[in-house]
Amino acid sequence: MMIKGVFDFQRESNLFNHKKKRRRKMKAKKSLVSVLMAVVFVLGLAGAAMAAWGTEELDTEKIAVTFAAEVERGGYKIVATQELKKWIDEKKLMLIVDTMPFEASFKKQHVPGAVQMEFPIPEMTSIDDKTKDALVKLLGPDKDRLVVFYCGFVKCTRSHNGAMWAVKLGYKNVYRYPAGIKGWDQAGYPVEKVK
Repeated sequence: MMIKGVFDFQRESNLFNHKKKRRRKMKAKKSLVSVLMAVVFVLGLAGAAMAAWGTEELDTEKIAVTFAAEVERGGYKIVATQELKKWIDEKKLMLIVDTMPFEASFKKQHVPGAVQMEFPIPEMTSIDDKTKDALVKLLGPDKDRLVVFYCGFVKCTRSHNGAMWAVKLGYKNVYRYPAGIKGWDQAGYPVEKVK
């Protein structure tokens, strides 16, 4: 009987140790799974944050590089929102040209005192006689006249086309206002509408 008790005790002890080892393995697996899930979660957040930050910065860089290349190709100068507002407040003699479509944009809102002449979005590698004559008539004979072209926003290239062709036609005091009507409006400056 004593021997049977020893065997029973040993069997129970082995069973207990086996269960204990099994619980430890299960706990270790759960801990490992928890740690892995936490790492995946943190990396996911970090990756998303980095992607959002990186993408935003790369998008800004792309816009800036494209804009700089346009200014270089166009041969014109640029004017910032606050500076253009100052020129208007000082009643500086200038012609402001809104290059957006009349019905879709200019009619609804434009920089005070602006006139409208629509230009296309893709860069104009040539200009037809009708458009050239209309532009020369709009700009007038004074090649030193201060002229500012703008469109909707920085990425819009309508104002680039207008300013570039004014320079190509011999006008020397040509500016592009890159923020356009969107920047003007966001600055809280007054706009005019066609009634």
